[in-house]
Amino acid sequence: MSGSTNRPFFVGVDVGGTNIKAGVCDSAGRALAQDSVPTESARGIDAGVANIAAVARAVVEEAGVSWDDVPAVGLVTPGPMDIPGGRLLETSNLPAWNNQPVRDLVATATGKPVAFENDANAAAYGEFWSGAGKDHDSLVYWTLGTGIGCGIILDDVVIRGAHSHGSECGHIIIDCNDKRRHPGTHQLGTLEAYAGARGLVNRCREKLAGGKPSSVRHALKTPGSELTPKLIAEHAAIGDPVCEEVVLETAEYMAVGCVTLMHTVDPEAILFGGAMTFGREEAPLGRLFLERVKTVIKQRAFPACADNTEIAFATLGGDAGFVGAAGIARRLSIAAA
Repeated sequence: MSGSTNRPFFVGVDVGGTNIKAGVCDSAGRALAQDSVPTESARGIDAGVANIAAVARAVVEEAGVSWDDVPAVGLVTPGPMDIPGGRLLETSNLPAWNNQPVRDLVATATGKPVAFENDANAAAYGEFWSGAGKDHDSLVYWTLGTGIGCGIILDDVVIRGAHSHGSECGHIIIDCNDKRRHPGTHQLGTLEAYAGARGLVNRCREKLAGGKPSSVRHALKTPGSELTPKLIAEHAAIGDPVCEEVVLETAEYMAVGCVTLMHTVDPEAILFGGAMTFGREEAPLGRLFLERVKTVIKQRAFPACADNTEIAFATLGGDAGFVGAAGIARRLSIAAA
């Protein structure tokens, strides 16, 4: 097998409410095989753990490597979680898994030591290990979507915090005056309340209600249509002023979050991933978004940070979670050696 000298191999498993994605990486972070299966969360944690074990063995077989050459498995799930205890706490998309010893159950099912991590932290580590951050010693990774996830890596250390809530930077406060409320936590003025998918849609809806002309009004007259980040991005890409305005506002809010972290941990790079990256560098809107982030950072950050921090899109896409999970499995294996 090409690259087989990069033993040992590590399995990473990224669990979501709908699907479980697993992959095998070699010791250099190169993905060799991947697959996904339904989570079947309604069937409970025992079924989920069985699915995890099955897909882990399946991708190892697909990669053409021996299960004996896999010293550890990495497991990542959505938060909140108790990472040292190996448990999820109060997740909305895996309620039957709450307060269950998922890490130890997966270890028993696979017969391997299991490293357990938050999904955003793992994606950050994936980019750090073999993605856009591989040439840096530290980074901040934002994942933009329904929520605003974040991971911080400093000198190969994942910032988890004393209560497994470190790097939850989507919940930093960016406005102490406005009453924009996070729909889940009910916190006021958070970055996610402004810049997450719901915040994007709410801000666009408010501008439309204020009478601003927009091509999206006509699109919303189509039966069954609804205002979504995808629709907003499509109209922003063709120059609709309202949609472009809310996208660029999102960039400005994210820049404020970036500056806060630049002045806290001073990373070498800040990366943007997730579903709401507006086509990334391949699309004019994505490039416009990133340029606005950089412009606001220049205006607000210390010059040494603004001039020397790389601001870019992440490169691993949807693979970042399982690659990062494999990476934390590798760290567990090294620590145990």
